[in-house]
Amino acid sequence: MQHQQDNPIKADNGWEREVIEKLAYAAITEQKNTRRWGIFFKLLMFAYLLALLGLAVYPKIKTDIVSNDSHHTAVINILGAIAEDKDANASDIIESLRNAVKDENTKGIILHANSPGGSPVQSSYIYEEIRKIKKEHPALPVYTVVSDICASGCYYIAAASDKIFVNPSSLIGSIGVLMDGFGFVDIMQKMGVERRLLTAGAHKAMLDPFSPPKEDETRYMQGLLDQVHQQFINAVKAGRGNRLKETPDMFSGLVWTGEAGVKLGIADDFGSDDLVAKELIGAEKLVDFTLRERLIDKIAGKLGASFGQAIGSIVQTPSIR
Repeated sequence: MQHQQDNPIKADNGWEREVIEKLAYAAITEQKNTRRWGIFFKLLMFAYLLALLGLAVYPKIKTDIVSNDSHHTAVINILGAIAEDKDANASDIIESLRNAVKDENTKGIILHANSPGGSPVQSSYIYEEIRKIKKEHPALPVYTVVSDICASGCYYIAAASDKIFVNPSSLIGSIGVLMDGFGFVDIMQKMGVERRLLTAGAHKAMLDPFSPPKEDETRYMQGLLDQVHQQFINAVKAGRGNRLKETPDMFSGLVWTGEAGVKLGIADDFGSDDLVAKELIGAEKLVDFTLRERLIDKIAGKLGASFGQAIGSIVQTPSIR
């Protein structure tokens, strides 16, 4: 009878042991899977960091690979606002131009323009580089092809090219200079806010938006704008020459359609990249020489800007501007 009573106990112990073994095995399996996924993600992160390092080490590159066995037309894009910290900046565009000129298979250059303008300094740098290329390589044509808009600083650049081609609906011109801002003096007075401003230098806070404008400072800044405007006008006249059919409004900052622009002589004819490359340059193949910003530079720039804004919002310090 005693032997018969022990069997259920042994059976119970066997069941518990089996459950414990299964749980232990499941735990070990889970740990192995976790380690495998951990190794996978570590390798993935390592590959990502290697890719970023590679992008950081290698210089900016053009988007197309240039073939060595045929003539081509080099295309350089001028897209968006023209500024030192934008994609359309003088340094990159000038380097793109020089790369195109160095390539022995480049038969002509097209500046593909779609920009509302921007910095007169950056525009002037590019303008002078194009003039230099035309002087050193007179047999190499440089044309501007406008898509949607070529205004202000963009037109400053285009004026240096041999010819400007537009679509009838393109917008072109805006030969003028702009400086804008805001004034909050009346609002501050209504809200009972007092402006407390200390400067070293009588005109250090010139055009301060929280202070009433001063007539002599406004006159001085207008003089600066007039000087830059005249430089712009001179550049357009030097580039376009007697093709301009000058009117009283030509240098007033107005924009015109491509159709009107051709009639006024601020553009030469209608045409696209493909048409100009095929019919005028004689090299139908288009090769993009536009430099692209490296990914690491974009990331670093955005991180730097965000960090600077965060610090600026916490700490206010005197600055020389």
